[in-house]
Amino acid sequence: MEMMEVANHGERSTSDSMNRHLDSNGKYVRYTSEQVEALERVYSECPKPSSLRRQQLIRECSILANIEPKQIKVWFQNRRCRDKQRKEASRLQSVNRKLSAMNKLLMEENDRLQKQVSQLVCENGYMKQQLTTVVNDVSCDSVVTTPQHSLRDANSHAGLISIAEETLAEFLSKATGTAVDWVQMPGMKPGPDSVGIFAISQRCSGVAARACGLVSLEPLKIAEILKDRPSWYRECRSLEVYTMFPAGNGGTIELVYMQTYAPTTLAPARDFWTLRYTTSLDNGSYVVCERSLSGSGAGPSPASASQFVRAEMLSSGYLIRPCDGGGSIIHIVDHLNLEAWSVPDVLRPLYESSKVVAQKMTISALRYIRQLAQESNGELVYGLGKQPAVLRTFSQRLSRGFNDAVNGFGDDGWSTMHCDGAEDIILAINSTKHLSNISSSLSFLGGVLCAKATMLLQNVPPAVLIQFLREHRSEWADFHVDAYSAATLKAGAFAYPGVRPTRFTGSQIIMPLGHTIEHEEMLEVVRLEGHSLAQEDAFMSRDVHLLQICTGIDENAVGACSELIFAPINEIFPDDAPLVPSGFRVIPIDAKTGDAQDLITSNHRTLDLTSSLEVGPSPETASGNSSSSCSSSRCILTIAFQFPFEPNLQENVAGMACQYVRSVISSVQRVAMAISPSGISPGLGSKLSPGSPEAVTLSQWISQSYTHHFGSELVTIDSLESNDSVLKLIWNHQDAILCCTLKPQPVFMFANQAGLDMLETTLVALQDITLEKIFDESGRKALCSDFAKLMQQGFACLPSGICLSTMGRHVTYEQAVAWKVFAFENDNNNNNLHCLAFSFVNWSFV
Repeated sequence: MEMMEVANHGERSTSDSMNRHLDSNGKYVRYTSEQVEALERVYSECPKPSSLRRQQLIRECSILANIEPKQIKVWFQNRRCRDKQRKEASRLQSVNRKLSAMNKLLMEENDRLQKQVSQLVCENGYMKQQLTTVVNDVSCDSVVTTPQHSLRDANSHAGLISIAEETLAEFLSKATGTAVDWVQMPGMKPGPDSVGIFAISQRCSGVAARACGLVSLEPLKIAEILKDRPSWYRECRSLEVYTMFPAGNGGTIELVYMQTYAPTTLAPARDFWTLRYTTSLDNGSYVVCERSLSGSGAGPSPASASQFVRAEMLSSGYLIRPCDGGGSIIHIVDHLNLEAWSVPDVLRPLYESSKVVAQKMTISALRYIRQLAQESNGELVYGLGKQPAVLRTFSQRLSRGFNDAVNGFGDDGWSTMHCDGAEDIILAINSTKHLSNISSSLSFLGGVLCAKATMLLQNVPPAVLIQFLREHRSEWADFHVDAYSAATLKAGAFAYPGVRPTRFTGSQIIMPLGHTIEHEEMLEVVRLEGHSLAQEDAFMSRDVHLLQICTGIDENAVGACSELIFAPINEIFPDDAPLVPSGFRVIPIDAKTGDAQDLITSNHRTLDLTSSLEVGPSPETASGNSSSSCSSSRCILTIAFQFPFEPNLQENVAGMACQYVRSVISSVQRVAMAISPSGISPGLGSKLSPGSPEAVTLSQWISQSYTHHFGSELVTIDSLESNDSVLKLIWNHQDAILCCTLKPQPVFMFANQAGLDMLETTLVALQDITLEKIFDESGRKALCSDFAKLMQQGFACLPSGICLSTMGRHVTYEQAVAWKVFAFENDNNNNNLHCLAFSFVNWSFV
């Protein structure tokens, strides 16, 4: 409140100074209403007029003729200051409202926890009493009374109303009471900018998750959004309301049938037959609660139903309460029984995990509401002039198309083919008439082929793997396959006259379109640069554009699924562009993934290969963590690639699809081996693991060689500091320091953090980057002219120039120095040349 008073006082003082000006006698005179009106008109057009514009204003407006130009300038300064103070006051009011609402939410959570403690104390006392009774009277027959629920007829309105009221009571006891033993998820940061407070069940039937949050939307609007589950729940295939009737108390009851996708090719999909009850409470809150009904219910034909396993939704829903000053407080509860018995043993932890339900449903719902609220307030800016709703539709279509390909439902037109003994790859075919993502204008296509596979990876961080696949597409993808898919989808005037011979330059440019509020999902356009090899088309660009979503690249996210899904798209990006998505999905799976206590005690350490640089753990600690991680860290990788084809090319495309996907699998396995701490080969270990003794030794050689050549220190080292300190200083050096091999085509082998940032790469991918690849034409010429000098005298200074990151972005630097790095032996008489080092001074992105 003190901040508000200061802001209001400043606004009043500014307003007073704006109403007066000095006259020719040096006295303060108030502006007339006509003068203020004239100034305000100019201010609305130009809040900061130039000196010429102010003088022109005095000449053109006679009522301002007696005011000095300096006074006019002061008036505009004060007016801008008053606008700024008003905005600050409004912001402080908004923050104050959010803090008040969050305080109320935390107080309610504290009350609930106190009730839970009291209940546990009572239960503990009761159990002690029961134990004493059993010990004292062993021969006493115990009678267990099971509460008998009144039988309800789900086929009558009265029976459904009874079920609805019971569902409401059970849901409220979970949302605000102690019906479920909730445990807070790690990483909770209450505050005005937090998304919400999240909890998962510790001991209960099925899996459950809960979220509480503050959103600047009205309750009715939030209820409408959340009831439209396919718009925000990516695994929801369809939702159909079969019956709706009033409940008699202002509420409505709906009978709902919902189908969900399976995340992999190894398990069947789920469906739900539920009762959904929408009503309002006496305190003005709005409730949408839901639970499963017994029986087969409505739904698809028996043939279609055989593709699904009926799952159970226990009492779940949304409690939406209006907030003082606008907005709402939301309580979300998701409680499911996913019938884990129906999936292979390796996947069962995935279906018994409360944190997976939290990530996919509970947190996603709250994030989606927050996203829409920020979009409606104009707080988010998107690329290429696209509206937020259009970009959301693009993301949903990519995700839905990939899920359709992975599941291959028969009622969508998919059927399984054989692929010449390729038992590890499933090949399916679909005709275009069944594909929702293909427009009617492409009816000339024979259909779409999908090659998909699922595999288990050991000790591979999903976020690191997906990030590598995103940043280094040339390591696993074939440009000609991308070009073929793009050309096949182009009809009419945009069609290629056949797939012309094309050279891929190896460059990809990622252009961001939009992202969610916590950057857990990014929508972007990828341009793959290609040029025709045909002489008549030598100057024509053959670039391929891909629309792409990337999710789950935050390594610290709890239980997150990482995805990279992409589809060829026309370069003009029409809103109704046909999309045939392909991609990767990596799901972390752990033997104890459903144990909340295990979730709390886990250290959530970053699995990046550079993590050991932070504090330099002892070898014993590092090896201990690695071994424990290796024994429990697993993930499921699902790959699905779709290929549109013309009717007469089905067999050819089928063969190409199998061969290509097998090649992609080999590449991904090679990358996984490289980034897995347990899978690094000895030859790569010394280069990739900066916490190793080899990296410590290399950093000393870099520093000593720099001093030997230039006569000054690269880093300032205290004589009392350990050898590891040199590595830390070089790693955190502000200049980009990179080392490359002495091969005929030098390849980078080490870089500090600034070097990785400049090249926009990782230590794993660094070894695939050649020295000449990062320079433009002029930079390569300068390097060639000074290379002989470098090899002769041992060092060289390169002038300012421009280099390229792996993402195709231009980087400027004021100076670059290069020097030979010697392997200094103890006797200093046998120093062998080890590598070349480069330091880019004061670099920045253009």
